[in-house]
Amino acid sequence: MKRWIAAGVVITITVLSLVVAFWQGPNPGIGRQTRVSDGAVALVRVEGTIVSGGGGTSLFSGAVAGSEDIVELLDEVAEDPSLKALVLRVNTPGGSVVASWEISEAIKRVQAAGKPVVVSMGESATSGGYWISAGADRIIASPDTLTGSIGVIMQFQNLTEVYAKIGYKTDTFKSGPYKDIGNPGREMTEAERVFLQELVDETYEVFVQLVAEGRDMSRADVLKVADGRVFTGRKALELGLVDELGDLKHAVRVAGELAGIAGEPTVRELSGSGWLFGNLLGRLFTPPSSWAAPGGLYALEPEPAILH
Repeated sequence: MKRWIAAGVVITITVLSLVVAFWQGPNPGIGRQTRVSDGAVALVRVEGTIVSGGGGTSLFSGAVAGSEDIVELLDEVAEDPSLKALVLRVNTPGGSVVASWEISEAIKRVQAAGKPVVVSMGESATSGGYWISAGADRIIASPDTLTGSIGVIMQFQNLTEVYAKIGYKTDTFKSGPYKDIGNPGREMTEAERVFLQELVDETYEVFVQLVAEGRDMSRADVLKVADGRVFTGRKALELGLVDELGDLKHAVRVAGELAGIAGEPTVRELSGSGWLFGNLLGRLFTPPSSWAAPGGLYALEPEPAILH
């Protein structure tokens, strides 16, 4: 009986998702219109924790922004002559270093194609969210957007006391002294701590340099705000981390102006294909621990949003 109930739930979700998809059309979003002769502004969303690979929405952890999907959309913007500018709607607490770098490189390709990029910050654009935003031609945030959190973090669990209480032991055979670094069953050595801190510092320096170049700031000025703190949009404006305050529609108008589009610009929202079967059902029976982590050993850590 339980199996039949579970099967019924899956079928119901599938049918409802298909109905919603067909009813909304392929690209639901603000100002969705047909293509016009003088070009349009592309809208691409980065929603949820940034991870490598595909994205979508899971039943366990909400939205996931997959770098491969987003990069594909950004490359489409760069290559489509009818798209004159890009608005990147960023609503993410951060995530994988590698995935954030891949997205930022794709943004550079859009700019190299002669198309201005405007970031519109939503609820949160912290850590990896700010990484991908920093190089935009214009950054627009709401007054209460949470942004910043410029920094890198690496964490490991130390379960030695727990293992001791339950009598759990492991035997490790390794080819080198660092091969089992982060093993939760033993204390970390000082040499390992130094090595891991060097990894974090190296990536942090890349982050600082990226912000300095993208925001036309000195390294010294970036370091004053690159201590992991988050800022509201209002404070970020004072610090030079964003250019102005406004909503998504304002960002679209700014993108149109930068692209030289006369009047109210047409918006084409781009979204990935295969959401239903590639993301929802594909993740439905997958243990959350295997795909919800923010990207390997170290990450631009997700930060909690306020007023949710």
